[in-house]
Amino acid sequence: MGEFPRRRLLQNLAAFGAALAAAPRVGSTPDPAQNLLEPCGLVPLNGPWMFRIDRNSAGESQGWHRVAAGADGWTAVTVPHTWQTSEEWSAYQGNAWYRRTFKAPEDWAARFVRVEFEAVSHSVNVWLNGARLGEHLRKGYTAFTLDATPALRAGRDNTLVVRVDNSFYEDMLPRGKSFDWTLDGGIVRPVNLLVTPRIFIERIGIDAQPNLETKRTEVRTNVTLRNARQDAAALRVSCRVLEDDSGRPVAAFSGPSTMTLKPGATETILLTSPPLDLQLWHFDRPTLYQLVVDIEQGGKPIHSSTETFGVRKFEVRDGGFHLNGERVRLMGVERMAGSNPDYGMAEPSSWIEHDHNDLKELDCVFTRAHWPQDKRVLDFCDRHGILFQEEVPAWGPGTFQGMKEEPSPEIMQNGLEQLREMIERDRNHPSVVAWGLCNEVNGQNPVAQKFIRRMAEEARKLDPTRPLTYASHSLYDAPERDVAGELDFISWNEYYGSWRKGDADSVRGNLQAIQQAFPSKPIVISEFGYCECTPDRTGGDARRIEILREHTKVFRDFDRVAGAIFFDYNDYRTHLGDKGANALQQRVHGVVDLLGNRKPSFDALREEVSPFSEFRVSIDGRWITTSLLVQQTLPAYTVEGYSLRAIVYGYGDLPVEQYFVPLPKMAPGEGVIQEVAFEEKAPRRIRVDLLRPTGISAATVWWKP
Repeated sequence: MGEFPRRRLLQNLAAFGAALAAAPRVGSTPDPAQNLLEPCGLVPLNGPWMFRIDRNSAGESQGWHRVAAGADGWTAVTVPHTWQTSEEWSAYQGNAWYRRTFKAPEDWAARFVRVEFEAVSHSVNVWLNGARLGEHLRKGYTAFTLDATPALRAGRDNTLVVRVDNSFYEDMLPRGKSFDWTLDGGIVRPVNLLVTPRIFIERIGIDAQPNLETKRTEVRTNVTLRNARQDAAALRVSCRVLEDDSGRPVAAFSGPSTMTLKPGATETILLTSPPLDLQLWHFDRPTLYQLVVDIEQGGKPIHSSTETFGVRKFEVRDGGFHLNGERVRLMGVERMAGSNPDYGMAEPSSWIEHDHNDLKELDCVFTRAHWPQDKRVLDFCDRHGILFQEEVPAWGPGTFQGMKEEPSPEIMQNGLEQLREMIERDRNHPSVVAWGLCNEVNGQNPVAQKFIRRMAEEARKLDPTRPLTYASHSLYDAPERDVAGELDFISWNEYYGSWRKGDADSVRGNLQAIQQAFPSKPIVISEFGYCECTPDRTGGDARRIEILREHTKVFRDFDRVAGAIFFDYNDYRTHLGDKGANALQQRVHGVVDLLGNRKPSFDALREEVSPFSEFRVSIDGRWITTSLLVQQTLPAYTVEGYSLRAIVYGYGDLPVEQYFVPLPKMAPGEGVIQEVAFEEKAPRRIRVDLLRPTGISAATVWWKP
């Protein structure tokens, strides 16, 4: 491994950056009947709603959607909400209702008002003031908006009513009971009113792929405009790029001098910036920008909309992953949302932050999820640096059961609709680097293959910039027959020693077969781990640690293993769970329990996923000597902008000294010896951390005399 460069620093350097501010909890709002809303913009409708179960599906016939419906039978809840966290209703599937009253200002009569649901699980019908606004059926994880303008009563009380159904359905994804996560029903994500002028920006799509040779980026912006007025409008559309943290202007560009938008029309135009000098987004340096789109009529501004974006290039080529031109091998862990029994799928921002701060402490730089995620999850990954593979919620071989030659038209259409809504909403997130088309559907089944090919065709039309994959559990035997080889990289759910008999040698032999079947494709271990999900699995958390270490050691021997994602972070709530009851029915699979309490495997996973293969600390007199080596195999990426932090504990076991030392840029396989002097004569203990540029510890060593 060669000689370490040697450096000696005698004193504390400048303090490292401030800690991240915790996001506020989702809280209640005043009495909704007295809530006078803001005149224009995004108006949250979270907080107190009224709720009732509709066991006999009689609510509509009994007029529950009407303004005059009585209060009997309704109880107060806080939205986002799922009834599955209630012991009384934890097993209930079927219809339930929500209602809320709000006051709208008089000037909303001249506005265009939409109601946005970030997700309702899974089928929903919506009424405003007794008038039916629309529906969103059999898609429980994607956002949708409905036009509320015709039914809105400006200057008066307005009553919004929602009917939700979370029954098992055979004509949707996930299909029937063929999924292994919680079935939580309800308004599980935030609700907003979108209040705009009658001519407004409906959607912004951003493509910010850098030219790595010129180190310049053209920001390509697709702006969708809508005219809800009765007359045509001559408009000017322009864009501004701002630094996300400071708001400092970076660039401005515009389209044609004017464009005409006909009455009732929706039109998308492309605006492209000149080549800009923008910083690249990286999981260790997650630089973000704001893109502001302005529309003017007659020289006067009439609407603006802002999107956050980052500049990065994620490529699948030469048998590996490349981030901003560097070949990287990535590791991480998957989180199953909705698993805290206090919240279920209706997670507050505070819990989303809690879990993802844990993921950062686990050195997770690459993860995936079985279904489209809450946008607060992706916002966290954008701001704190986690690469994300997001997926359509098609899970299990039962997805195509009974279909002989083709996917059923209903399943095919539902899959395409969920794919479109996922990509439309999430394509601007720099953290999202790949689209997953489905999970464990048996890719050697001809019907599944046709489904995946059609999904891939659509995904490439919608977003040609991101690679495609699907998580396969059908690569154990004759992997060359699996449709996985037709996508951009192979994703393999590997469960030797858990769901499948075998050991580390079985992993090695299977990886060799997959590599031989697909010689040009990178391989991602999209899941591996240990589930205590059957009576014969008695190894507990100790066995989880064994499998983690033994299997990761094998993965490191294969250069074409571009990534590995441990499954999973948390024990998770699921209707298939063999442990727990009611709201705590679960599968024991994680390194933390349902409430976030850490198991011994948490520290073991952190050690395996660290970018440092060696980190040693010794004390000689009043000198701290550290030797460290960057991992050369998996994970493998250049560490840049990292720092060493030493905290010395003295009197009363209290922290009495702290030192920060910048570390040199190091490629995989490189290392350094670093020395730091301290003053405490009788240290009780010393903590030494290797800090990422974001301030998160990538490795920790405690020294005790």
